[in-house]
Amino acid sequence: MATLLWIIAVILVVSGIYVILARRDLLWGIVLIVLGFLVGPGGVSIFNV
Repeated sequence: MATLLWIIAVILVVSGIYVILARRDLLWGIVLIVLGFLVGPGGVSIFNV
């Protein structure tokens, strides 16, 4: 399960960086990056609450 959470978190963070750089949409990029940090098992995980 932890591996799946890491993969989802990485996809969210990378897509957030892509949105910021390619589409110039800062708000959606920040939202995706924050969601990636919340889903990731390394920090605060919304599934462990």
